Amino acid sequence: MHRALLWSLRAAWVATPVVVGPALAAALDDASRPVQLTAAIGAWAGWAAGLLCALVPTPLSLTGLRTLAPAAPVVAGAAFVDQPGLGAGIGLAVTTFAAALAFTAEVGQRFVQGGAYGDERRFLLRPPGPLVLGPLEVLWLATVGGLAAGALLLAAESWVVGGVVVAAAAALAVPVLRRFHGLSRRWLVIVPAGLVLHDDLLLADTVLVRRAQLVQAELALADSAALDLTGAALGMAVELRFTAPQTLVVAGTSRSRTGRAVHASAVLVSPSRPGAALAAIAR
Repeated sequence: MHRALLWSLRAAWVATPVVVGPALAAALDDASRPVQLTAAIGAWAGWAAGLLCALVPTPLSLTGLRTLAPAAPVVAGAAFVDQPGLGAGIGLAVTTFAAALAFTAEVGQRFVQGGAYGDERRFLLRPPGPLVLGPLEVLWLATVGGLAAGALLLAAESWVVGGVVVAAAAALAVPVLRRFHGLSRRWLVIVPAGLVLHDDLLLADTVLVRRAQLVQAELALADSAALDLTGAALGMAVELRFTAPQTLVVAGTSRSRTGRAVHASAVLVSPSRPGAALAAIAR
């Protein structure tokens, strides 16, 4: 399934210039030549970078793809609003389809598995719910949207406003992209020796649970008393039970920068494909 979804994503991304280009060009007809050139260069650069990410599945390219993919339907949507019609509508549909595929659990697992070492199975963890419900979208808009809007403002010779927007977006870019990439590096990993929890967002150190220490792995009940390492992620959680309490170092917070050691005989994690993760653990 993940192979079919990945190739569907690649095909939709390759088709993007064909289905979006005419409507976008028509929408920019009344713009100045510098604005047209800036928009064209930015669109082609973003498309080429997205294609490279789609063709080389690694955790880093997953971050790049999920950062760039939402921009395609935004551009296609703007072209559709300015030039409504069948062609622009098809462009919007194709780019929306590609962006949706980029965020599927199957595609995410294929990308994180692409960076795996040796005999290990990686399962991407779902992002914390409080981040998904607003902050991630706002940060994306401020960074990616800010850079694009600022470049167009500069091309339109709006030097002061464009400069301020570009400077603000550039200042956000490094910490925001680092945080985005951190979400692509949150994994439940199955190795011959047992399980590894790799989560720099919620854990200060990677946790290895040896095979003999794992008693049970199952879908968690709503009233589970296990240590919650899901970050309030949306969807089902998996509960891992151990023969004896394990020592975990929980990541620090804004109030306390140092990590906090806790002892837990069971933990909750949130793989994006819980059924596949449980089946792999059972094997």
